Amino acid sequence: MKPNRRFIDLSIYLENDVLSDPPPLAPKITYQKHADTVGEFMAMLPGTKREDFPDGEAAAAEWVTLTTHSGTHLDAPWHFHSTMDASLGGPKASATIDEVPLEWCFQPGVKLDFRHFPDGYVATAADVEQELARIGHQLEPLDIVVVNTRAGSRYGHGDYVNAGCGMGYEATMYLLERGVRLTGTDAWSWDAPFSYTAKKIAETGDVSLIWEGHKAGRDIGYCHLEKLHNLEALPPHGFTISCFPHKIRGASAGWTRAVAIFDEVTI
Repeated sequence: MKPNRRFIDLSIYLENDVLSDPPPLAPKITYQKHADTVGEFMAMLPGTKREDFPDGEAAAAEWVTLTTHSGTHLDAPWHFHSTMDASLGGPKASATIDEVPLEWCFQPGVKLDFRHFPDGYVATAADVEQELARIGHQLEPLDIVVVNTRAGSRYGHGDYVNAGCGMGYEATMYLLERGVRLTGTDAWSWDAPFSYTAKKIAETGDVSLIWEGHKAGRDIGYCHLEKLHNLEALPPHGFTISCFPHKIRGASAGWTRAVAIFDEVTI
């Protein structure tokens, strides 16, 4: 018998033509073709001429303007608040993305299917508990829990940023109190879309609703993935997620090529 390793890509593209952020936050990619960079190469190789380069070509390259939260990315505790772990012996400085333990980023994955919840719904601890019972999974410390929302089907459409349910404070704490330290969603945010939160605050005056899922990190530090993709292709469990972030010193997030890995034994 030998293992057969299969990969499923869980990441969206960084691209100009599909909007995955509010317009002011959208990434911008400027493409350089091979002939465009000959002058740059000539400057680095004094004495060379354009005709010295085969077919008049140097190298293709791209200039990218983006935030650390563009594309599929991993948020560090520092993104959520300046301190973390208040319920674990007292607050301490939140970890930045370069300080996130690498073992958090390569662990068994668990998928919660919340596609049936309407846009703007805030999932509760009871919702998480019921879904875990449905799929027959008991959480283990460091499981990576990803949430499949309706937003996954809206990537590439104008309503993507406002699509999908969010994870509330108590739902997030349910996971963290059981040792989960990395979560993820295929929506634009771990919390419900801001448009729905703003309406609820206006109606109730309850400011504790502001970024409540993110702010759970004040009590127990954790990371989460945002703008995942293709979660529909995953079973509830039985796979590993790899999501190592780019090592950006002192940053609140880092880009990642998140993938699900299946080790299947063949005879």
